[in-house]
Amino acid sequence: MNLKKYVSFTRAGIIESLQFRLATVVMVIGNLLYLIVVYFLWKAIYASAGTDVVNGMTFTDTLIYLVLATALFNFMEMYTVWEMGRNIQSGKIVLDLLKPMEYRSYLFWSYSGTFVTQFFFTFLPTFIVVAIVTHGAITFGMNLLLFVISVVMAVAVNYSIDFLVGTICLYTESIWGINIMKQVIVLLLSGATIPIAFFPEPLKTIVYYLPFQSIYNAPLSILLDSSPQPHTILTTLGTQLLWCIVMAAISRLFWKISLRQITVNGG
Repeated sequence: MNLKKYVSFTRAGIIESLQFRLATVVMVIGNLLYLIVVYFLWKAIYASAGTDVVNGMTFTDTLIYLVLATALFNFMEMYTVWEMGRNIQSGKIVLDLLKPMEYRSYLFWSYSGTFVTQFFFTFLPTFIVVAIVTHGAITFGMNLLLFVISVVMAVAVNYSIDFLVGTICLYTESIWGINIMKQVIVLLLSGATIPIAFFPEPLKTIVYYLPFQSIYNAPLSILLDSSPQPHTILTTLGTQLLWCIVMAAISRLFWKISLRQITVNGG
């Protein structure tokens, strides 16, 4: 593996991301407004419940979960479906396929610089503020290291799902509808919109057998568990690793098969 080649992609991505500072500011403002709505919504839910603990989560736990889920979304979102869809519609995909790097790897590493900038400009500040405001609700220990490992696997699962959905554009040449449907499904079934602990029992059981919960629920559950049990940690990380392998294999196979359908508009 030529590490220098991948580092060059990351460096270029960082430089490109820093050119759009206004977009980052607008995104931060939008997230703040969203989090204000989330705060008052769940404050009302807990007030109407008449108890401090609902489905095993306190109001503070729920707020931390949803705030960090939003920060993780901003950190992990790569807009892969949009990029693939535009490239397919414009025909640029043909030039990308001629590059001396597998397209799936090329697309990932071309966005890797965004991970770095979003980590320092969105996720890290959000995490620090949450840790300070909640007065130690987040335990600092081995769970932080396990959380980082879990997030790395979450990125891999999320990218594989995005790449799989983006490949569908080879058949439909459509972007907007497919991506919106993907985002709704992923955000709901991953626990990013509503913590999985609040799901009805039958749905909760089904969701734990799907790959989506490995994106947000798995790392956040590890982070918020003040006294993690080895069996629980191994099960969570093992499930994530399994979905990393399975989704990567499925997305690669589907891409290989779907390349036969490629057409270039206007030629």
